[in-house]
Amino acid sequence: MNTTVSKLDEIKSDAWSGGKSPFAVEYGKLMMWFFLLSDAFTFSAFLIYYGTQRFSKLTWPDPDVVFQSIPGLADHGFPLVFVGIMTFILIMSSVTMVLAVEAGHRNSKKEVVWWMIATIIGGAMFLGCQALEWSHLHHEGYWWGSFPASYTGVDTIGALQFANLFFTITGFHGFHVFTGVIVNIIITLMVVSGVFQRSGSYLMVEKVGLYWHFVDLVWVFVFTFFYLV
Repeated sequence: MNTTVSKLDEIKSDAWSGGKSPFAVEYGKLMMWFFLLSDAFTFSAFLIYYGTQRFSKLTWPDPDVVFQSIPGLADHGFPLVFVGIMTFILIMSSVTMVLAVEAGHRNSKKEVVWWMIATIIGGAMFLGCQALEWSHLHHEGYWWGSFPASYTGVDTIGALQFANLFFTITGFHGFHVFTGVIVNIIITLMVVSGVFQRSGSYLMVEKVGLYWHFVDLVWVFVFTFFYLV
């Protein structure tokens, strides 16, 4: 009598015997993914609310009119040019972050430092551009609870909602970028001091890279909702 038991029929006694565990991921990286998922829900709620307000109003501020200036250079005639520059800067900072992570995989400390510095500069430039845009719009009359007296739309509630949601959502995103810049500075200092070189792993750079890419991805949606739709 053949008593051989197949692999499938064997009684399993250990915690995981189904092959390679689907949870074979570093704890910190898994927690970062959980955080980003929860943050994605928050941004989604903001943007969904913006969409419902946008398409429930009779009139809404035209992005080509609101965002036609280049702060410090021109007050009108250049629709979406300045925000296009802002978007390009943020996307390029995501590229430099990818290069920093790749350099970390090769344990190239010097390259990680330089690419992280480039990422920090890109984030700081984006924040500077956003501050200029906010200042210009405030000068024109847009702010929380206010809009320019020259606004000609029928539905003034729509103009108020636009102003309130623009500064709230872009401000919330800007806070994320600011937080990312601070964290990147801390990680860069740790790289310079040789913390990751001694541990033999630059996984922390990859974790903050996930956050930075998320911030960049969210901006694509914010850009689409406010500046294009």
